[in-house]
Amino acid sequence: MSEPAYGSRPSSTVEPSALLHEPPHPGPARPGSGHAAPTTVVPEHGPATAYLPASSGTSSGTSSGTSSGSFPGAHLATERNWATAAHLSGFVAAFFFLGFLGPLVVLVTEGRRSPFVRRHAVEALNFNLSILLWLTVSAVLILALVGLLLVPAVGILYLVSTVLGAMAASRGDEFRYPLTIRFVS
Repeated sequence: MSEPAYGSRPSSTVEPSALLHEPPHPGPARPGSGHAAPTTVVPEHGPATAYLPASSGTSSGTSSGTSSGSFPGAHLATERNWATAAHLSGFVAAFFFLGFLGPLVVLVTEGRRSPFVRRHAVEALNFNLSILLWLTVSAVLILALVGLLLVPAVGILYLVSTVLGAMAASRGDEFRYPLTIRFVS
């Protein structure tokens, strides 16, 4: 059996509905395991190296393999990477109180191409703008000594929430930040 030439299309194509089922195992099945090796399918080039297991939490029935967010990994890897970058890019400029610039750049550049990236970029942008507001209020309240407790609390909220948002985006899940004012919708 010969392999297809590099860059050529395979002779058989994979139907989108085939992604919801376990593929045939190339070797002997392990009794009782019920799991297949993880995989992705690239539409232009056919199947890649492995398949998503059928027990990954997919809803039975009507899922068409689109990026509906119904199960982890439903979005393309590039979409998940851009969504993760929208959350983490705020760290880069946060030292200059410009943490909103990273999510804004992701929103303007990649947000038009993918609704998933847009949702995460808007969420990260709103959170970074809200944090800027909360830090400004906390800095003013330092005069009343209340800000001495609020500034570290806002900092911890920023750090923990941003990491949780980036982790959710990398899994392909949706995420909503706490204590966020919705400036951009």
